[in-house]
Amino acid sequence: MRILSKYEPFLYAVLRIVAGLLFACHGAQKLLGWFGGQQATEPLMIAAGAIELVGGLLIALGLFTGIAAFIASGEMAVAYFKSHAPSGPVPLQNHGELAVLYCFLFLYMAARGGGRWMIRD
Repeated sequence: MRILSKYEPFLYAVLRIVAGLLFACHGAQKLLGWFGGQQATEPLMIAAGAIELVGGLLIALGLFTGIAAFIASGEMAVAYFKSHAPSGPVPLQNHGELAVLYCFLFLYMAARGGGRWMIRD
């Protein structure tokens, strides 16, 4: 029995908005030094910060969600294999669980689209 099934469209929208805003905060850390972060100086980290900030805001707004989420998912896959996987194969041990979670969450959003409360898919 799915008790919350009638709220599914709204809960997906809240998930999209919250995940997008949190992802944007990671970008703000890298690009702007906000939230206790350091401004990135390496081109790869600047590109990652731009994808996170802009992509996260687009996902949160529901604006071109499919494209933004697909790019964000790919960035998280690259982040995992470039930064975390060399330290070991298990995400919990190599501290890559957030990258893996974002990767698959955004991959799902890329397939599903913006859903409710979106501006444009």
